[in-house]
Amino acid sequence: MIETITSPLRAIWESLLERLFFLPPFPETIDSLALFSLLLVVGLLLGEWLHARARWPKVTGYVLAGIVFGPSALGWISIEALAQARPIADAALGLLMMEVGRHLDLSWLRRNPELLRSTLADITLSFALIFIFALWLVGLTPAWAAATAAVTMASAPAVVLLTIEEARAQGQVTERIILHTAIGSAASFVAFAIVLGIVHAELSEDWLNALVHPLWVVIGALLVGGMGTWLALRIAKTLPKGSLAQVFVLIACALLAVGIARMLAVPVFLTLFLMGVLLASRDQQQTLRYTALPEGHWLLAIVLFVIVGASLPWQEFTWLAGVQALGLLLVRAAAKAGAMAWSGGSMALPKRLLVGMGIQPLSATAVFMAYEIASLYPEVGRSALTLPLFAAAMMELVGPALCRLALHRSGECESGERNRGGIA
Repeated sequence: MIETITSPLRAIWESLLERLFFLPPFPETIDSLALFSLLLVVGLLLGEWLHARARWPKVTGYVLAGIVFGPSALGWISIEALAQARPIADAALGLLMMEVGRHLDLSWLRRNPELLRSTLADITLSFALIFIFALWLVGLTPAWAAATAAVTMASAPAVVLLTIEEARAQGQVTERIILHTAIGSAASFVAFAIVLGIVHAELSEDWLNALVHPLWVVIGALLVGGMGTWLALRIAKTLPKGSLAQVFVLIACALLAVGIARMLAVPVFLTLFLMGVLLASRDQQQTLRYTALPEGHWLLAIVLFVIVGASLPWQEFTWLAGVQALGLLLVRAAAKAGAMAWSGGSMALPKRLLVGMGIQPLSATAVFMAYEIASLYPEVGRSALTLPLFAAAMMELVGPALCRLALHRSGECESGERNRGGIA
C-alpha cells in the first residue's frame, strides 16, 4: 500500500531532481522525529476518542496507538526509531516516578499500622505466589522466576497516578491505592536489585558482579537522586514558593538526574523514585511541597505509553505464553485481593477489595525492569522474561480500566471528571 503511494511521488521527485540540483535524494524513510511526532498525535487523538466514546481511560488509547503503529503491527515506527526515542521515554518515566515518590508519606505508615500490615501482606504474598507459579507451573529457573516476581509484584505507579488524576478521585480508597502502589514499587525496586545479584550468580558464577552490581544500582540511584534533591531544594529556596520558576527548577534537576543515571547505567525509574521520596522527606521548610508538575505532564504520559506500547514484542508472543501470562495475572490478582481481605483494619471489606482492584495495573515500570534485567544476558533473559512482558502487555490494556472501575465503585470520583483529565 505504501509503495503504491510512494512510487508516483518518487518518479515526480526524480524528474525534479534532474533540474533542481539542491534537492536531496528521494527519502527512503520518514525522519524518525517526524514519524514519532505523528505517532504522538495519533496516540493523543485515539486516547481522547476512546475516552469520549467508550469511557476508556486515555492511557489505554496511548498504548493502543503504540501497538498498532509499532514494529509488531504496521511497523510505521522502527526498532531503530524506538531506540532513538529511549531518552525521551526515560525522561517521561523519570518525571512521573518522581511524582509517585513525592506521594509516599512514610509518616502515615507510622501512624497507621494496619496500612503497613496490608502493604507487607500484599508485597509478600504477591512475590511468593508469582515466584511459585513461575518456578513450578511455567518451569523457569529460580533466578528467572525471582526476576519475574520482582518485575510483576507491584502495581504500575504511572498508570495509577494518571488514572486517579483523570478521574479526579479523592478519598480513603484513593489514598490507599496511591500508598500501596508507592510502597509496592519501592519493594519491587529492592527485589529488583537483589535479583540482579541472583541472575549474575546463576548464569556467570561471577560473585564479584553478583555482589557489586546490586550495590552499584542502589547506591548509585540514591546518590544521583540525593544530588538532584539537594540541588532542587537549594535553588528553589531562592525563588518564590509555587512560582513557575520553581517548577522549572524541579523539572530541570529531575532531567539532570535522568541524564546522569543514564550515563552511570543506573535505572532511571529507581533514581527518580528515590529523588521523589527524598524531596518529600527532606523538604523541612516545604519549599517544594506544593510545587507540582503542570497539566502538561499529560504529554509525558502520551510519550511514555506510546513508546511502551510500541516496544512490546507482540510478534514473539505465543498462545502458550498468553495462557501462562493470564495464569500469572490471575495468581497476582488473587494475591492482592487476598492480602487486602486478610489485612483487616477499620476499612470495610468491600472497600479493601476495591483497593485490591485499584492496584492491579501492570505497565511501564515492569516493562523497563524486564528489559533492564534481560539486557544482562540477552541470549537467556529475553526468552525467560517473555512471561512478565506478555503479562504487562495484557495489563497495559486492562489495568487502567480496572483502576478506574475501582475508583468509580468507591464513589470517590468527582461528578465533573467527564470533562477533565488528559490534554482536553
